Amino acid sequence: MSSKAAFHQSLADLTGQIAGRPLNAELADWLNQTHGAASTTYQTLKDACIQGVAEGWLCEREGAGIRYGRVFKADDTLHRFSVDVVDMHNIAGPHHSHPSGEIDLIMPLEGDATFDGYAAGWCVYPPGSAHHPTVAQGRALVLYLLPEGQIQFTR
Repeated sequence: MSSKAAFHQSLADLTGQIAGRPLNAELADWLNQTHGAASTTYQTLKDACIQGVAEGWLCEREGAGIRYGRVFKADDTLHRFSVDVVDMHNIAGPHHSHPSGEIDLIMPLEGDATFDGYAAGWCVYPPGSAHHPTVAQGRALVLYLLPEGQIQFTR
């Protein structure tokens, strides 16, 4: 099995556990307790992301100082979540909103990198939320799970 196929399977297992749950603080707490930075799931996903970047199938695009890319479109095996990964170093990204919410996995690579003030682990944005995604104090990979792939960039 290719590393990309193994990554897809790991994500399918995870999205199966969160499908149908409200995107809120309770989900963030559950993700951090069950699949947080000290967990096997977290390390498996982080290792897969680092490998994917090295192999060139993750973060294959670059714009405004951010490497990014949609890895998988929303499909039934991923329980209708799309998967994007970005590589950011001390930078704020473009403002956008999340019509159906957003689930983020923060994976620091250099320094004590945070994403929107969150350290290594998970954060969840509820439906209708918006932000300038910001990595500070270093470099991080951030994995985004978007219900139905929905994201709206502000003009």
